[in-house]
Amino acid sequence: MSNFIDFNSAKKLQEMQQSQNRITQLFTIQYPIIQAGMIWHSGWKLASAVSNCGGLGLIGSASMYPDILRENIQKCKKATDKPFGVNVALLYPNLEEIINIILEEGVKIVFTSAGSPKAYTETLQKEGIKVAHVVSSTKFAMKCEDAGVDAIVAEGFEAGGHNGRDETTTFCLIPNVRKHISKPLIAAGGIALGSQIKAAMILGADGVQIGSRFAATIEASAHDNWKNKITELQEGDTHLTLKELAPVRMVKNKFFNELEEIYNTGRNKESLIASLGRARAKKGMFEGDMEDGELEIGQVSALIDDVLPVETVFQNLLKEFHEAQNPSL
Repeated sequence: MSNFIDFNSAKKLQEMQQSQNRITQLFTIQYPIIQAGMIWHSGWKLASAVSNCGGLGLIGSASMYPDILRENIQKCKKATDKPFGVNVALLYPNLEEIINIILEEGVKIVFTSAGSPKAYTETLQKEGIKVAHVVSSTKFAMKCEDAGVDAIVAEGFEAGGHNGRDETTTFCLIPNVRKHISKPLIAAGGIALGSQIKAAMILGADGVQIGSRFAATIEASAHDNWKNKITELQEGDTHLTLKELAPVRMVKNKFFNELEEIYNTGRNKESLIASLGRARAKKGMFEGDMEDGELEIGQVSALIDDVLPVETVFQNLLKEFHEAQNPSL
């Protein structure tokens, strides 16, 4: 287990830490950078690597059977002595079993999404667990504050995976949410550079959640075919679809075109469900089928040119943040 080495950068470290305060204090981490709990990407290797670098790694429970989640939590404990958490998507089955595993394994941080923030917040907080909830609108951010969550993740339309229906971009969403809530605020969607972290903080965020950049890392559990595909994507290669079910941003491939054809022939909801019910996300992102699989990624993938170790990603983020903070240096 190695500690992240801050390269030439005592000043850079101080600037990043001074810019955030509430998020690092809340989660007891060094940097206000959270790795998103992405399905088929966010296993123990990615989560522990991010935490060892001073951020907050999240295990993505939505693509794991309960016994696999328990195994990932236990392996993450052995791989890092730093805080890490679990992301729980509330629209998936086995929720009670997943929550029980989180409690039994002593996880101290949980990010919930795709459901009501009231569902498990009180239950988790009674056990000393910090709870953050992911939303895509100011209205739901205010509901999160009413529900008593410890932090709120406001995710813009640019994000990959499951998304909001209103198509509000991060730059519009963050300042509006900040105006209406007092809880610590984490910006998500379209963030892969240190300069974007700085921009999010200027708009009112206390920290950021990053998905797509961490999807294209050595430690991510996704298939190498998919990681390499991410580095090839350009502007316009992703699209938000499936608003009738749960909006998701995905890459335009053969599977995406099949969905579009269903729309063109009458927007048959049952046909959409049948098409999605063939483990398409696993087939694409985990098994590496780039044509018949569902490929979820954010618009910021157009800025990602290489698959890197997590430590290098962190070094780049800090360097870029420092340069944005001090453009003349």
